Amino acid sequence: MRDFKYLLAYLLPFSAFIGFYFRGYLSGGSVYLAFIIIPLLELMLPVLSNEVEDAAEDCKANAKLFDYLLYMNVPLLYALLGYYLYVLHTQLLSVGEIVGITINMGVVLGAMGINLAHELGHRKTRFERVLAKLMLLPALYMHFTIEHNRGHHKYVATPKDPATSRKGETLYFFWWRSIKDSWLHAWQLEGRRLEKEGLSFWSVRNEMIQIHLLELTYVVAIFLFFGMQTGISAVAAAFFGIILLETVNYIEHYGLLRQRLPSGRYEKVQKCHSWNSNHELGRIFLYELTRHADHHYKASRKYQILRHFEESPQLPLGYPASMLVALVPPLWFRMMDSRVEAYNRARNNFVE
Repeated sequence: MRDFKYLLAYLLPFSAFIGFYFRGYLSGGSVYLAFIIIPLLELMLPVLSNEVEDAAEDCKANAKLFDYLLYMNVPLLYALLGYYLYVLHTQLLSVGEIVGITINMGVVLGAMGINLAHELGHRKTRFERVLAKLMLLPALYMHFTIEHNRGHHKYVATPKDPATSRKGETLYFFWWRSIKDSWLHAWQLEGRRLEKEGLSFWSVRNEMIQIHLLELTYVVAIFLFFGMQTGISAVAAAFFGIILLETVNYIEHYGLLRQRLPSGRYEKVQKCHSWNSNHELGRIFLYELTRHADHHYKASRKYQILRHFEESPQLPLGYPASMLVALVPPLWFRMMDSRVEAYNRARNNFVE
């Protein structure tokens, strides 16, 4: 029955719908769940490891239930998006309600859209990779899979990775640097791929050109069918979704560094190069994203069999609470900098 715990994650889209439907003080919907209810509950609930037995791992990895739980989020995401656009277009809303449901939609685009696209974007089937792109489209962040899979996983915990935050770097500066440099890096990565295949940078095979044309079509369609205010709100919701993703990026690798070898190359990514959290609710609602060390250790591992490593650096709070603390840089630095220094000093004690 524990396999059905991920059904709790559907409380996020349900809370978003409540916000869209009732509006008023409830407009925030998923914001209340993600950043008030879950952090408070995680402070009170025990931290559990819930490891998968080796003998059951293959069975659990191949169980279709876990795939279907991901796939069902795609129609849910687009249903919520459609309802959000409908409410904006047809209802007389206050400024507060517009802001509330837009941030609410942004949480959905980040926590459901980009987060699950991250999981599906690592899958091998074309069907699942297409689903990943569909999840990224409303967030206007379709280049994420290019940069994340080909860039971030190669350069994580080094100065070459835009999505690795530096010790002492504020969240707000990181947002600007990571968004800008990740986009530029995605263009570079796609250019190198085309060059290897003997194709022009301006080829129709350039995936960056393809996805930006698709995103532009999506935005223009919303403006044409729903009007200026709704179009601006939809773009703002996408921005909030991106900010949510980049805040997660900020806490996942903050200050952790791989050693540079005498050859000039960096050591292999190890279990000590990601911040993890074993807090149960964050694990469920983020589909085990919080077991990030194992994801980088072996990116092909599906979310339901990601492992907890005692030797990996652990955040003192769950991911949602840590994201809130990161919004206040002095508190974040006070909580994290001494831990960063300790783990970087001890990194030679970690084994592959």
